[in-house]
Amino acid sequence: MGAAVPDPKDVEAAEGAPARLTGTQMHVAATAFLALFAIVGFALYGLPFFYDFMVRDLGWTRRQVTSGNAYSKLLVGPVFGFIAGWIVDRFGPRRLMLAGIVMAGGALVGLGSVSTIGMFYFFYLFNALGYVCGGPLPNQVLLSRWFDRARGKAMGFAYLGIGIGGAIVPLLAHALNQRLGWRGALTTLGFLMVAIAFPCAWFVKEGPVSRAAATGGDGAPIGAVFRSGAFYLLAIGSMCSIAAVGGTMQNLKLFLSLDGKLEQGKIATVLSLVLWASVAGRLLMGWLADRLPKKQVMLIIYTIVASAIPLLFAVSSPGVLYLFAVVFGIGLGGDYMIIPLMAAELFGVRVLGRLMGVVLTADGVAEALAPMAVAALRDATGSYATGFSLLIAFAALGAVAVALLPRKRLTP
Repeated sequence: MGAAVPDPKDVEAAEGAPARLTGTQMHVAATAFLALFAIVGFALYGLPFFYDFMVRDLGWTRRQVTSGNAYSKLLVGPVFGFIAGWIVDRFGPRRLMLAGIVMAGGALVGLGSVSTIGMFYFFYLFNALGYVCGGPLPNQVLLSRWFDRARGKAMGFAYLGIGIGGAIVPLLAHALNQRLGWRGALTTLGFLMVAIAFPCAWFVKEGPVSRAAATGGDGAPIGAVFRSGAFYLLAIGSMCSIAAVGGTMQNLKLFLSLDGKLEQGKIATVLSLVLWASVAGRLLMGWLADRLPKKQVMLIIYTIVASAIPLLFAVSSPGVLYLFAVVFGIGLGGDYMIIPLMAAELFGVRVLGRLMGVVLTADGVAEALAPMAVAALRDATGSYATGFSLLIAFAALGAVAVALLPRKRLTP
């Protein structure tokens, strides 16, 4: 029912001919917004809110509570990342998205009942599967198929879902925790994720490939992509920046709660501010991406991330914590969004599903290992100083890799 053949007028709109959006394009943008709102906003940014409760109530270490994210992504990413990209290119993103939404929501429901580390890993595995199948990968391809000229704006709008979902979830989780406890809060969030994202995705159309891509003029063969040095620079830059933002976000609640001794309501406000700032960052970077070279925008984003993390060394000073939240949030907002835009700029959309399957797999490895490494360093040294320094180095290396990227689209 949701995989109906696209109307010719919608295809024409997707190719960028009319200035006005069609109803189908608006539905596509709303579907991507809600999927990212739930799977990334609620799950990715919501789960770390509960880490300190698990440390206190279950007696686990910081390394253990961050290892669920690490081990699940290390297992799921390399095994399923490229497969998911191939499925999207071959069959379209809709069915994969539906499965991902159910798995991600069910994972939070399950995590609300865990008492052993084995079950914690089991449900985190389904959370990672939900992220791969229903998160950025299928949504990036869906948007790239339906939008050409306004692709940056469309991607920016959809990725607002991550920022808004991530901004809401700390405050919502705090309120639910006060009424239901952290277990009841996690369970409720899981059911909410499915209720929010599933209905719109059920009826979305798979989407056409743009005219240039369909005629072979909008991309290079995948083999040529993997032989290009630009691909590896893009992958390295992406991995380093994702390591920096992921390592920061996964440890931020632990740092502010267990080390900084801040009260839960204030922490929820700070975490929400980070994600509200990311909304502004996504809007700004999406606007810039349609006007400036993607490489320049990517370099701006990575520089912002590298300059924000050092502020964590002085968060005890009045106002610095909120300054960090705003600056880091702006960088966070553009970070995930700019990667597919840069990939499409360099290689075209015809191979975007397979290409992003590989890049997101590599990003998943970085996003998995960096938070656990930072947490392990905190357990070993008694301080986050070494771990945060490592994240700063990652962010700087990512900026260097981006600076070396070519400015123009590559051709076979």
